[in-house]
Amino acid sequence: MASTCNELLDLCLRGQPWSSELLDRAIAEDEGRALFSIVVERLGDLFEPRLCDTYARLFSQVIARACPELIARTRRVIGRAGLWPATDRVYVLSRITLGADVAVTSVLLDAAKRRYPSAEIVFVGPRKNYELFEADPRIVHRDVPYARSGSLRDRLQASAALWFDDRLVLDPDSRLTQLGLIRVCPDDRYRFFESRSFGGDGNDRLPDLAARWADDPEARPYVAPRPATGPPFDITVSLGVGENPAKHLNDDFERELLRLLAATGATILVDKGGTAAERERVERALMPGMRTHDGAFAPFAAEIARSKLFVGYDSAAGHVASACGVPLISIAKGFVSARMAARWRPLGTVIDGDAPDVLGAC
Repeated sequence: MASTCNELLDLCLRGQPWSSELLDRAIAEDEGRALFSIVVERLGDLFEPRLCDTYARLFSQVIARACPELIARTRRVIGRAGLWPATDRVYVLSRITLGADVAVTSVLLDAAKRRYPSAEIVFVGPRKNYELFEADPRIVHRDVPYARSGSLRDRLQASAALWFDDRLVLDPDSRLTQLGLIRVCPDDRYRFFESRSFGGDGNDRLPDLAARWADDPEARPYVAPRPATGPPFDITVSLGVGENPAKHLNDDFERELLRLLAATGATILVDKGGTAAERERVERALMPGMRTHDGAFAPFAAEIARSKLFVGYDSAAGHVASACGVPLISIAKGFVSARMAARWRPLGTVIDGDAPDVLGAC
């Protein structure tokens, strides 16, 4: 599996053509999951503008093979900004991952609210993502499930079921359109923020680029989950890695990190993560007296927002802390390029997870 998709990735990165036979094998491996994790995600994570055209050529062919009913709706989009038409409703598409919806999508929500003070602003995406904005009275929800770990066909079906006949659609480089390739509305009502190319070869942060694209220097990332209740915690901690094991250091580091935090005497809330493996890691590292959060992400985001310090791996939780102005210590590891690290950098103390003494830097 890996050899087929790695071969395809190598050709894409070198700007060389791939054969139909190689592409068909890549699509067939694990029902297309490896194609996403090895090829598609790497093309985006490098943030090289030249690779946007490569991705468009590649994935247009993927769509034609895996979901031919979408061929008529497939196109190559040039990023469009400005000249937003008058409207009484704005649809803002989810980026699917929680951290991206905080760092990028929320900026477009913020810009849309100001540009259209009387319009209905609709967040389009999974329920768990919408819960990050549920307490904002300006935001309503259109539920669109997306199987992030599903087969290629399953993911494309989410796009096939999506269409808006009117009003304005803002696309922050969403998987719901497979990064702008699949039409979900008439072209004159569509605005596409191609986050992989916007900003060129610079290292500006994605929230700043999103605000620039929206032509709104005041637009900021934010969250608005339902408020937490009870006494706040001094420190919130997340050891989750968002399905990216490269972000994880090791169990010894996590135990020592929590031991050092416990020694401060502060009240501490540790998120147990989103998978069984993450829960097991957290349980092994916990110190006596620490409280844990086990469940939906939005309630933990509400706890982060009222804490005095957030500590954890680079993750959605860190982007929440950054958006809320909560001091943070983010351990960053697993980035495939320096530009990727710069684009996703939160506001706060960021520590290189590959440094020889990460705990000392904390």
